[in-house]
Amino acid sequence: MRGGLCAAALVATAVGACGSITRGTSEPVTFISEPSGATVTTPRKYACASTPCTLDVDRSDAFDATFTLPGYRPETVPVRTTVATRGAVGMAGNVLSGGLIGVGVDAYTGAALDHEPNPVVARLTPLGPARVPAPTRRRGPGPASPGA
Repeated sequence: MRGGLCAAALVATAVGACGSITRGTSEPVTFISEPSGATVTTPRKYACASTPCTLDVDRSDAFDATFTLPGYRPETVPVRTTVATRGAVGMAGNVLSGGLIGVGVDAYTGAALDHEPNPVVARLTPLGPARVPAPTRRRGPGPASPGA
């Protein structure tokens, strides 16, 4: 009976340490623009029609998010992946509990990663009016001064 309990505890520890199970393989990433209402596109499958919005993003995906809004310059924000503290703890738990398979699964699925920045914020710059060249100054004699 005691041996069965120890085996069950070991299995629970190994599974509990696996980031793929505890953290999942995707993460919600929020996109915000100032002003709001921008369209967000990426080279990946992620896009939203109007900010603010939140998308479920694969933890292993790094990408550039481009914000566009009529009357404003497009803004591109790089979104990268980093090893999260909770993800690193899960990886360490895999190693300590002898779960090298769990380490491989977490590395493959990206379960130990988080996206930076999150939220992704773009401050859009308005397109200015077309620049009109300044008038050129004439060289030479100016108008005659009164009393001359």
